[in-house]
Amino acid sequence: MNDIVNILGANIHRITMDEAEEQAMALMETDECSVLYTPNSEIILYASNDPVFMAKLNSADLTIADGIGVVYAAKMLHKPLKERVAGFDLVCRLFKDMAAKGKSVYLFGSKPGVAEEAAKTITENNPGIVIAGTSDGYFKDDGPIIEKINSTHPDLLMVCLGFPKQEEWIYNNRSRLNAKLVIGAGGSLDVLAGTVLRAPKFFCDHGLEWFYRLIKQPWRFVRMMALPKFAIKVFFKGKRYKRE
Repeated sequence: MNDIVNILGANIHRITMDEAEEQAMALMETDECSVLYTPNSEIILYASNDPVFMAKLNSADLTIADGIGVVYAAKMLHKPLKERVAGFDLVCRLFKDMAAKGKSVYLFGSKPGVAEEAAKTITENNPGIVIAGTSDGYFKDDGPIIEKINSTHPDLLMVCLGFPKQEEWIYNNRSRLNAKLVIGAGGSLDVLAGTVLRAPKFFCDHGLEWFYRLIKQPWRFVRMMALPKFAIKVFFKGKRYKRE
């Protein structure tokens, strides 16, 4: 059983990338529909101000520290995580494992055509993996989407609707899904499709992906303001823990 680090109310599992990969693959072998969330600082800050959403976030079977800010926050709270487990890197590892076993993935989210382009990249890089199906994120009724997903019985369902929509969608429909493992994967499809470039390795290795995104997309400045707010909130929480 994994240790859990509570960060502003969010339960983050203290695991390595290798452990997350192993556990995610194991969840695909069960008969239950399991859920994996990949919160970053922005998501946890949002959840800390919304108890209902926090409960939904904490309902996952596995929750990994997607952003480096979450790792730093755990240190500030004197409850360090083992390492950052970036959601995009994890799904790329899972694709390779799944390809070796002939497992299937359903891609759901982003703009029309993006999931199809992402599917091409996935199959080119991981011969043997099965693309169960694709659906874009523009829909009015859950019913037809769920029916289409369930008809394929995917081992992995990637839901890329952006937060909080993807977490809400997964929570509300989990009992209706025939997928083995469902992952809220944010903008992963856009990166896989090449419509959004991931930060270069230097920025990723030094926890500066947020800075790279800000350079490339200045309009994200307002969203980036969540980072200092998150840090301040964690700082005062850490001081309280230290006194106690």
